[in-house]
Amino acid sequence: MTISHHPGEELLLDYVAGSLAETWSLAVATHLALCPMCRRTVSELEAVGGELVSAVAPVPVEDDLYDSIVAATNAAHEDSVSSRPVADSSGPNPILPEPLRSYLGGDVDSLEWRRLGLGAHQLPIPTGDELTTARLLRIPAGRPVPTHSHGGLELTLVLSGAFSDSTGTYGRGDLQEADESIDHQPQAALGEDCICLAVTDAPLRFKSLGARMVQPLIGI
Repeated sequence: MTISHHPGEELLLDYVAGSLAETWSLAVATHLALCPMCRRTVSELEAVGGELVSAVAPVPVEDDLYDSIVAATNAAHEDSVSSRPVADSSGPNPILPEPLRSYLGGDVDSLEWRRLGLGAHQLPIPTGDELTTARLLRIPAGRPVPTHSHGGLELTLVLSGAFSDSTGTYGRGDLQEADESIDHQPQAALGEDCICLAVTDAPLRFKSLGARMVQPLIGI
């Protein structure tokens, strides 16, 4: 597997700083699970951040501050874990890497996909972020997605198969960042269905009247 399309530097910096919303972080973390090069970049950024923090002069705090932080962190983690299904780890080569697989409770064949029409399927991913939307998309091999532009930012991470558009070809592990300047018609490659993680912060802007008419029903 050769990954050619990676998150931009600004996106990785925000991820390391912890300033990304949950859905964007999910997309970046899932890419990192597949991309050794970006994992090295993140490690380097974290090391730089650690050096900057160590250079800051210490400030006196309350004696029980550390215990309070640990308790609050543990409580938040327990709430997050208890609200998600336990991932089915069966199978030696899962298509969905962690942390995405745990969000969904299993790999692609165990999921309850929803039909979009023309053989395509989707699966909304529940998160605590109300401003963005994350979903899995399954596009039949060789089929195009209706031509569209974007009302905001869209991250598309390929998990299986491949797609191509005017910006290039994307295979497993590749991440596409598309914004208002991108007007495209992605098409799944021949051979196998293209399964992607897509994160958006605004509805897509479809060109065809038919796609716009069904858009409220499918929620994309």
